[in-house]
Amino acid sequence: MASIEQNDILAKDADWWRGAVIYQIYPRSFQDSNGDGIGDLQGITRRLPYVAGLGVDAIWISPFFTSPMKDFGYDVSDYRGVDPMFGTIDDFRELVRTAHELGLKVMIDLVLSHTSDQHAWFKESRRSRDNPKSDWYVWADPKPDGTPPNNWLSIFGGPAWQWDGRRCQYYLHNFLASQPDLNFHAPAVQDALLDVTRFWMGLGVDGFRLDTINFYFADKDLRDNPPLAPELRNSSIAPVVNPYNHQEHLYSKNQPENLEFLRRLRMVLNEHGAAAVGEVGDAQRGMELLGAYTTGNDFVQMCYAFEFLAQEQPVAARFASVFAEMDRLGPDGWACWAFSNHDVVRHGSRWNLCPAGLRQFTCLLMSLRGSVCIFQGEELGLPEADVAFEDLKDPYGIEFWPEFKGRDGCRTPMVWEGDTPQGGFTTGTPWLPVAQPHLELSVARQEADPAAILHHYRRMLTFRRGQPALIKGSQGKVEATGDILHFTRSHAGQTLFCAFNLSGTEAEVALPPGRWRQVGTEIGGQAWSAEGRLHLAGWQPCYMLAEEEGADG
Repeated sequence: MASIEQNDILAKDADWWRGAVIYQIYPRSFQDSNGDGIGDLQGITRRLPYVAGLGVDAIWISPFFTSPMKDFGYDVSDYRGVDPMFGTIDDFRELVRTAHELGLKVMIDLVLSHTSDQHAWFKESRRSRDNPKSDWYVWADPKPDGTPPNNWLSIFGGPAWQWDGRRCQYYLHNFLASQPDLNFHAPAVQDALLDVTRFWMGLGVDGFRLDTINFYFADKDLRDNPPLAPELRNSSIAPVVNPYNHQEHLYSKNQPENLEFLRRLRMVLNEHGAAAVGEVGDAQRGMELLGAYTTGNDFVQMCYAFEFLAQEQPVAARFASVFAEMDRLGPDGWACWAFSNHDVVRHGSRWNLCPAGLRQFTCLLMSLRGSVCIFQGEELGLPEADVAFEDLKDPYGIEFWPEFKGRDGCRTPMVWEGDTPQGGFTTGTPWLPVAQPHLELSVARQEADPAAILHHYRRMLTFRRGQPALIKGSQGKVEATGDILHFTRSHAGQTLFCAFNLSGTEAEVALPPGRWRQVGTEIGGQAWSAEGRLHLAGWQPCYMLAEEEGADG
């Protein structure tokens, strides 16, 4: 159970999540402690001082639950168990204790929308149509011709329905066929999942990342999804070669009943002062759902959408349009921004960024209104790894190769050392090959190089912690003047004017009225300002602090 001291800390700062920087750990690839080539909980605990030394506020650990690993832990067969490849429940307790001693909150990935087909709930549900868990999953009769009950598609390719000969019915799976979807219309399912949430909070967990938060409910009537016009198709959720992009997913997800379940979940979170960040997987309605799920105090605290996880590098005008949309659809909501995670190509490669561009986007990410997620290795500037087809483990990549190479390229092992073939990750054979170009960017080599991007991350995080406006502040209108993105952040009497040149070419922007003084020169160097104008070098960030009340925040 969480200690009294820890609960006291949470009670004192119930909104610790607001403006927090969260470091995502993919446990298979972070640190192996026993030489089997797979990262584990003891490995994470060993490396927590490094994570704390970055200056982040919390860690998010991707799934480590008991699982057949068809989707690498996102197919859970026991919500209360630790898979033996990752360790034991006692290993997890020690991880939480160590993290809390280092001042880190612990968030874990809860996959509530679906389970593995090896879960005891599904094994019972599929036995018959009248057992106690017969309605715990989404079952449906076939059409008269034996085909699936509707046209819904799986994100991983093909129909979202799998025939089961035991019940002579189809079951719904939005992902792999081995990942049947739970039926949230059944109250007993909701109760069971809320009890799982209580179990982990009882072990000291401070919060949760909620996988596919908008997939919990499916339309009761199982109506067909309508087609989506080609010009509206967006590959941020699924690759362009996936027919999933051809539908408007009006009925297979995003159902209004979800809000009432999120209200129940928030009440449970409040029992322990815990927080949740939801993953909104929708290419067309992401910002709308983010606003709906995070506005007020009834639902989850944070959500992240996929606007900045897309393939195209966002220019200044794109950032401005996203925030204009958020101001329209969820002005009081709270986003958790990310440029990279375990599901997308690392943004340095995805956007083909130069070193200066990588640094600039780091500053921008840490300056937007909201909380922040950074993915392990992002602080090293790691590019996407090139994984050969014969080494692929991701079923998504195997299905759509070579047009889409899957998610293994961002999931390769963390590189701690540059002078060993496995980068200090393992003494054995790693589950995915260590990317040899990554060795030059290892933690050890960057620690010895004052100019390395690792130190830039630390400087930016240190600067952010010293600016209340960047953590919890309001945000003025986000505007684009050519390649310069600019806005103000204000909180507790502090106003910052933030400007970012998102190109390699010199540019100028007008300062708001008032007296301003540059701060944070250790982040991007000294900018030049005169006669109310700010001159920025290519890829240069600038922070100007208002010196008197007359400055316009």
